[in-house]
Formats: sequence, C-alpha cells, structure tokens
Amino acid sequence: MNQQQPPSPVKKGRELDLDITSAAFEGKGLGKVGDYAVFVKNTAPGDRVRIRIIKKKKKYAEGVLLELLSPSPERVTPKCRHAAVCGGCTWQHIPYDRELAYKSRHVADHFQRIGGFRNLQIEPAIGAPEPYHYRNKMEYTFGDRRWLTDTEIQSDEPIPDKDFALGLHVPGRYDRILNLEECHLQHPISFRVLDAVRSYAKENNLEPYNTHKHTGYLRHLVIRNAVHTDDLMVNLVTRLDQPETLAPLSQFLLTTFPEITTIVNTLNDTRSPTSTGRYQNVIHGSGFIREYLGEYRFRIDTDTFFQTNTLQAETLYGVVSDAVGQAPTGTIYDLYCGVGTLTLYVSRKAQNVVGIELNSKAITKARENAADNDVSHVVFEQGDMKDTFNDDIIDQYGKPEIIITDPPRAGMHEQVIKQIKKLAPRKIIYVSCNSSTQARDVAMLADLYDVQLVQPVDMFPRTYHIESVAVLQLR
Repeated sequence: MNQQQPPSPVKKGRELDLDITSAAFEGKGLGKVGDYAVFVKNTAPGDRVRIRIIKKKKKYAEGVLLELLSPSPERVTPKCRHAAVCGGCTWQHIPYDRELAYKSRHVADHFQRIGGFRNLQIEPAIGAPEPYHYRNKMEYTFGDRRWLTDTEIQSDEPIPDKDFALGLHVPGRYDRILNLEECHLQHPISFRVLDAVRSYAKENNLEPYNTHKHTGYLRHLVIRNAVHTDDLMVNLVTRLDQPETLAPLSQFLLTTFPEITTIVNTLNDTRSPTSTGRYQNVIHGSGFIREYLGEYRFRIDTDTFFQTNTLQAETLYGVVSDAVGQAPTGTIYDLYCGVGTLTLYVSRKAQNVVGIELNSKAITKARENAADNDVSHVVFEQGDMKDTFNDDIIDQYGKPEIIITDPPRAGMHEQVIKQIKKLAPRKIIYVSCNSSTQARDVAMLADLYDVQLVQPVDMFPRTYHIESVAVLQLR
C-alpha cells in the first residue's frame, strides 16, 4: 500500500516560516527550504519571517513577507514610510555599509559563476558620500487610481482622495500610483515642489490622467536639478495644450519656489506612458539646465540622458580616467557614448577620441557638448554598434589604442566583441550597469586579455543597482 506523501511546504499559496540567510540580487532576501531557494522582498540576512509563497518555479520560489518574527541584528528602521511598498528604493532596511558589501559580493558572484573567473580580486564598492538626496532627476506620475493601504481597504470609513494621486508607480502596476507623502531620493526641494503641485491641482480641479480611458490633463511631473550650478527645472507633462491653465500654476510655483530657474510644459497626447512628448512649450527661463562633470559643462534639456547621480558620476569617470593612465595616448574609441559625457571627460588624455552611439538625438547632443566645451579632437558617429563599429570606421579614424565601452544592460553584441578582439587594443575599459552581462562579455575576451581591475561604484544607493568598471590589459 502506497503511503501518501506529505504536502510540499513550498507550494503556491502556502504559508511558512523562513530564515533569511543571505542577500540575493535585486535586493531580495534568500532563504532555503532544504536545498530549495526562496526569495523574499523587504527582508535582511538574519531575519526570521513568516511568508506566503506567491510564485513557484522548478528551481526557486518567491514569497511575500507577512510577519517579521525575529528581526536581523543588522536591520534598521527605513528612513521613508513608503520603503516597503514603493519601487524607488530596495534596501532602506539595512545599513549602507552592509548594502555596499552585498553589492560587491553580487559583482564577485557574477564574475565567478557566469564569467568563470576563480581567483579574481573584486575591489570593495565605492560608496556615495550621501546615500540619500543624490538623484538629479525624479519623474513622478499623476493618476486617478490611488494605491490604497490594507488599513484603508479594510476600513468601513470613506476613503479621501482615492481618485487623485501624485507619486510613483507601485511595482508591477502601471495603473496604480503610490501617493507620496515623503521622498528622500532627490534634493529635498523636489518633494516640496511635488506636494505644492498636488495641492494646487486638487484645489483647482485639475484632472489627473486615466491610462485606461486616455482622459485627464496632468500626466507627469519631472524635476531636474544641477549640483554644481543650482539650476532647477520643473517639467509638467500634460495631455492637452492649455496655456491658460498652466500660466497661473507656473506663477504659483515661481512665487513659492524662487529657486526654480526654468519651467517647461511637455505635450504628450498619445497613449504612451512616457514623459516625453510630441513638442514642448517653455513657460519660464531657458528650457534647460547647466551642469558640470569635472571641467566640462553640459546642457541638459527635458529629454537629455544624463547620469542620475552627478557626484558619483564624477567618481565613476575618475576610475575610468585613472585606468586610461597619465601619459597621453593615441586614439580612444568610446562605444555606446550617449551624449558624450565620458567621451569628453577623458578627451584631454588622447590625441583623438571617437564616440559611437545608436541614438541620433544623443549624437546631436554629444556634438553640441563638444562644441560648447571647445573640444575639437573628438568626433561622434551615429549607428548600430555591430554595424557601425567596422573596418570602414577604423580606416577613417585609425586603430584604437584604448577602447572604452559602456553598453546597455544586455551587454555587447557578439559581433562587437569579435571586432574588438580583431583590433586588439592594448587596453579595454568596460563600464557596466549589469555585472552579469559584463562578466559574460569579459569571459569572451579572456583568451587575449588579463583582467587588471574590477571596481564596483555605487551610483544608486538604497537600490540593488550597482555600476562596475572592468579594466582589461592585452596579454
């Protein structure tokens, strides 16, 4: 007679107690049921928790935290009341020094497990001088479907303001907005502007956007600030072009916040949820802000990509510049150069610099930045990297002595790696926002190159993201 097997403790919908033993990638805590991995958000190594399994796969499961049974000795109280719900931060519940240690460990794990490197020394992550108030851009969203707390849902009392919200999307919900009551990521003035705009909109019956019906007026509030010039931009993204509505709102903001240097109205009358639009109206000021990275100045418009953490960008670029070396070199190629910030930053160390980028608007901005800084020995070419970084461009500008590459999260195309190996520059400096694909690509170069340095740089404190610089020397 066959004995009935006991039900598996790891089953979708089942509740269980779990010891969190380590910090996994993406900021989740990791616990084990036997040899089976379970990942849980908002937990820290050393926690004992009660969870509910919400997703079960062949090799792992994900759970949601129900109760903190015994807190970890390293757990701290989050600075923000929204930390457990908001998608803006991941690791407010652990000390910053532990966060840096976990991020360094994740980079090391990727190079060992994915790259196959066994005795590679990973440097400790370079932390930010201030883990809060570091972002120079925040994009907030208006919505007519406010995210409700469990207490509000269970209450029999009327729920105020449930049809108006200004804040951030709840993770996994494009149509639900967490109405922020505080935020510590950008300069403190950012939240004060948000709160003032929200109060004004409600008092003056300005309708928030509805994603399902494609109705309403207010869509996004984007705030950009400069660290070295104190410029401050407010960009109001609306569905309709109504200058008679924005004029009094703009005057209210300028009176309340004299620090504002420019106000822009972006018109997005499409269903696209982005903060970019078909055209813009400059309401006040120049329509852009100015910022410096090192000795180079940059013009930042509403849709310009610029490193989100200005001070840590200078730290990151300093690591790259040090890797280039002190002696002037021949030709540097900067692959995936964006608007040319890093290209210009290292330009004084080379006779010629060639930047290549797919995005045509970024290339236009890069050329403008070079002209604004009177840098004449830098050229920028636009095109898909696997097609543009070819023999023709090498014939035109010469072989690179050093290649700097900063690809998107997916890493470099195999054809690009083949071309790099064919050219065999004496040094490759690989900057990455995803150390898993970075480790994969570096492994493909390891037959010709030795890894001299892997230096994580924390560009995004309180989140799980980590930037990494790998320096490769031709063997």
